[in-house]
Amino acid sequence: MAKGHRSQIKRERNQNQRENRPSAKLSYARVSVQKACFVLDAIRGKDVETAVGILTYSPRNASRIILKLLQSAVANAENNNGMNPSNLYIEECFANKGPTMKRIKPRAQGRAYRIEKRMSHITIILNER
Repeated sequence: MAKGHRSQIKRERNQNQRENRPSAKLSYARVSVQKACFVLDAIRGKDVETAVGILTYSPRNASRIILKLLQSAVANAENNNGMNPSNLYIEECFANKGPTMKRIKPRAQGRAYRIEKRMSHITIILNER
């Protein structure tokens, strides 16, 4: 049986299981998961400089959002973990489904069609080579 108070035991256990890889997460991004995944698939596994180039010149709207998120993850790696930005690459990046805003569009003969404005939670995890 472990010694110490329950909160101390939990704190020590969480310290051992803590994630060391730098990351950045954007919750409630106003872009659908499908549209975000097109851009994320293009940069997955690439080094940071290449990914910034891809995102800068990509015509998709989600690329601006993901570029800001990538820059945030690089800053986290540099400041919090003391990593060199030139050695970083994108190890994982994914988009999860967020809530959907439901809106109404009036149509002919008194009908109403539903418009679903989808959101996503985008995560980028970096690592060093």
